[in-house]
Amino acid sequence: MNTTVRNQTTSSSPPYLRHFGYYIPQYGHIQHPTSVDFCISHLNNDKMKKTIFITGASSGLGKAAAKLFQSNGWNVIATMRNPDKETELNTLENVTLLPLDVTNVEQIQNTVKEAIAKHDIDVVLNNAGYGLIGALEAISDEQLVKQIDTNLLGVIRVTQAFVAYFREKKSGLFLTTTSIGGLVTFPLDCIYHATKWALEGWSESMSFELGLHNIGIKTIAPGGIKTNFAGESLAVAHHPAYEEGLEKLFGLMNPDNFEPVELIAKVVYEAATDGKDQLRYVAGEFANQLYARRLEIGAEAAVKEMNKMVFGELVKLAQ
Repeated sequence: MNTTVRNQTTSSSPPYLRHFGYYIPQYGHIQHPTSVDFCISHLNNDKMKKTIFITGASSGLGKAAAKLFQSNGWNVIATMRNPDKETELNTLENVTLLPLDVTNVEQIQNTVKEAIAKHDIDVVLNNAGYGLIGALEAISDEQLVKQIDTNLLGVIRVTQAFVAYFREKKSGLFLTTTSIGGLVTFPLDCIYHATKWALEGWSESMSFELGLHNIGIKTIAPGGIKTNFAGESLAVAHHPAYEEGLEKLFGLMNPDNFEPVELIAKVVYEAATDGKDQLRYVAGEFANQLYARRLEIGAEAAVKEMNKMVFGELVKLAQ
């Protein structure tokens, strides 16, 4: 993706370096503004304020990202299924709440149109999603469809609704919360992995066509986050043939390895503002360790190692 330099020639503005449509000041000197200059500068700053559109902003990483971007001077359009129930983001300046269920195709179109009418959108953070754990044999068709609709199709449809808009303005950036589960695998997680691996491949392929129009796309792949992921954001499908393995898996999920949500939000902010033509951001120490290990020993060895670590004793008993 090309990076170009554009100079702003107004008397009160320094030259700017353009990255993915963002203008970063290159300060070579300091001018003392007159009162008129100050007013013009204030108006320009307001016009240049960036805007991020976030899905799944009612809790967890979505809410943490909304608060972080807002605190750094961004306009934030925070979307969620029930904005009338939100009691924190609605008190913050420059935060707009809009209703959005990413499984509702019509609502996606309507909410995106309303957001674009309110602000010039610069970044879209596809964050809505949840985890589904359980053996394939245990998962109902309703659970299967809901997981794919939310984690995969929701992201694709929200992105599709913005592409023409970004193409016409020749700038924009899509960020998607995937997971370390989109780069490595764990037992009894097959449908969740199906959605997250799909998002990683889809994002990589999308980078080709979006790059033609100076539009960026990046993924954020965290490990465990200290949010409500193990609560309402996690669905569990039970089956007696796999219950012992499921208990073993949960026993190995050490909360000490989970990252503070604020740390992952900082990675999101970095990805949105660093101007790098970088596709993936593996977020957090635990996620980086897992991914580095897979790259070091290879996929086949990593699968065998994971199987032994999680279900080694159970496999021996079965034999």
